[in-house]
Amino acid sequence: MMGHEKQQLNYVLLLVAGSGLVSTARAMTLSFLAIKLQQSFGLGPAMIGALLGIGPLVGAVAAPFAGTLSDRVGRKTVMMLTLVSMALALVGMGLAETVVAFCVAQVVAAIALAIYEPISRALMSDVCPEPLRLKYFSWRYTATNAGWAVGPLVGIAAGAASTALFIIAGVVYAMFALVLHVQRVPVHNRTDASQAPAQAPLLGSLKAAIRDPRLAFFVGGGTLLIAVYGQWSATLAPYLTGNVAGGMEIYAYLVSINGVAVLIGNPFARRFIERAGALNALIVGCVLFLFGEIGFLSAAGFWGLAAAMVVFTIGEILVVPSEYMLVDGISDNRNRGSYFGAHSFSTIGNFVGPTLGGAMLGAFGGPGMFLLFAGFAALSAILFAIGTRMPPPKMATHQSSAGSPETAAGPYLRGACLAA
Repeated sequence: MMGHEKQQLNYVLLLVAGSGLVSTARAMTLSFLAIKLQQSFGLGPAMIGALLGIGPLVGAVAAPFAGTLSDRVGRKTVMMLTLVSMALALVGMGLAETVVAFCVAQVVAAIALAIYEPISRALMSDVCPEPLRLKYFSWRYTATNAGWAVGPLVGIAAGAASTALFIIAGVVYAMFALVLHVQRVPVHNRTDASQAPAQAPLLGSLKAAIRDPRLAFFVGGGTLLIAVYGQWSATLAPYLTGNVAGGMEIYAYLVSINGVAVLIGNPFARRFIERAGALNALIVGCVLFLFGEIGFLSAAGFWGLAAAMVVFTIGEILVVPSEYMLVDGISDNRNRGSYFGAHSFSTIGNFVGPTLGGAMLGAFGGPGMFLLFAGFAALSAILFAIGTRMPPPKMATHQSSAGSPETAAGPYLRGACLAA
């Protein structure tokens, strides 16, 4: 038993390390897409936001079906396919010579990323023992943001959005897919892949997840949150380059500040979530998002923008793992892929944020955009608070422990402070 648990933790660490590696590859290429579209192709903020939002929009539709499919054929298979697709898309962006070809490859990459995220989280939940999930979710998020701290600096040093960087990033994704292919998934209970198909068809299990009123509110709140933080680079970059002297360099530094702040603050955030509960931590994070957006609006120079980014990032490191734990707390081993997949509908926020934010930036300037995102953060907190108070669906109360009010809440979902 101990040997098997060690294998599980080693596999989780592999997923954590892989997330850090691929995020580095992503940060040194995809974080400069808005600037490339603006400077290389002369596109305006609204068009940039729309183009960068199309891929996540399609991905938001595809990801729930991919999540449910992973319950049937296995998380690893779906995850490897998304990594290979991402590798090919990155190489395509590197070699593209027209805006149309570049955007087609970018859409493929965005769809692959939208599918990769919920599948990788569900795979971690499958493998990781439940008492350690918050810890390793936080480690995964830390590793991811370590990549975001390093990647933009590598991109600036090597030449933002250069062809070689895209090809190298594609190779990194392909190598991670190869490593996953040769590794066995050490899971005790194989019901995710073997029993779920017999109990519910593909669309049936997805519909069951969507009928959960708690998940519906989580999806609504998550959509608004992702609109705020999911693609903040797609709106902040055009704002900085168009309104601040040395905006491109400041933007790269802000991306790195975001990553460094996560590395420093994530251990403290994890302990805060453990003590306060996921809901309380998420609400605090939403308030910090609001203050961060107001800070961006009122900042007069680099140091003001840097301070606003630190506040924004603290909100991010509270919100992201808390949201994962809330969804994990209302799912079980049979339906986790369906729940995480249905929750990935919230990635439509990656379309809403750049599209509405870019439109507001073009029409009303920075104040309109930043105040819009501040309002999204406040409304999201309300939706999550309502969702945690909704009852589980009746059809689930006799099927799993996730359906009972007590176990569905879990130690991290409850709003009550655990230290009391």
